[in-house]
Amino acid sequence: MGQSGMVSAELDKLTMPDDPYAVVVTDAHGVRAHRGAWQEIFPWASVTKPLAAYATLIAVERHLLDLDAPAGPPGATVRHLLAHTAGYNFSSPEVLAQPGRTRIYSNPGFDVLGEVLAEATGMGVGEWIEQVVLVPLGMSTVIADGSPAHSATGTAEDLATFGRELLVPTLLSAELHAEATRVAFPGLRGTLPGFGRQQHNDWGLGFEIKTDKTPHWTGNRNSPETFGHFGQSGSFLWVDPVAGLATAYLGARPFEAWAVELWPQVSDAVLADHAP
Repeated sequence: MGQSGMVSAELDKLTMPDDPYAVVVTDAHGVRAHRGAWQEIFPWASVTKPLAAYATLIAVERHLLDLDAPAGPPGATVRHLLAHTAGYNFSSPEVLAQPGRTRIYSNPGFDVLGEVLAEATGMGVGEWIEQVVLVPLGMSTVIADGSPAHSATGTAEDLATFGRELLVPTLLSAELHAEATRVAFPGLRGTLPGFGRQQHNDWGLGFEIKTDKTPHWTGNRNSPETFGHFGQSGSFLWVDPVAGLATAYLGARPFEAWAVELWPQVSDAVLADHAP
């Protein structure tokens, strides 16, 4: 049995939700397996953030924006906003901490990032994302016209396309991609929504990085280098550069305890032929 067949067989062993859902597993060359409504449009919720972050990084690469340019509260930069270290509250523009002191996952921080990106590029965030990410990658079902923190909708097939780009970047230099997917501001404490407070709440530039987090929404077989994001709509995208695989999950059931139980099982099923 080939690797694609093994992935499919392991996924078939799982008890999946009764609600509509989709799982797509891809490597750098194309889709390896899929289950459910993989061409149906679902909300991405906070999985919008990596998309907006990638568009921001493309602006940095094109010298329209600087990672260390001031942005947000006094002392904060674009880098702080991307890494959730600008000090903003989770759900309001209230500033709770000095930049770089702690990791506070923040939706308003990404909205501020969107304002900075729009000013730098001279176009709306959704238009910029479409021009520099969606069109070049052929992600035709995706719409990201609202908040860069949570507005995107699209298919799991297109989310997996983005995963392929993150495995082997074509729109971003290898150097900037590497910077974005390694820990920014190491050693900071913080809370991972849904999974509790962590001594090392590691993030890159728009991407959560697994490192040694436990519990976690990825699986035991995912490497510490795994990066990605999940959303409250019941969505996730992880990219494991060690395994050379990415997996997208979208669905109609919002994130709750079921996801904490199921998602690591999905991830371990995908990686069943890889050493833990």
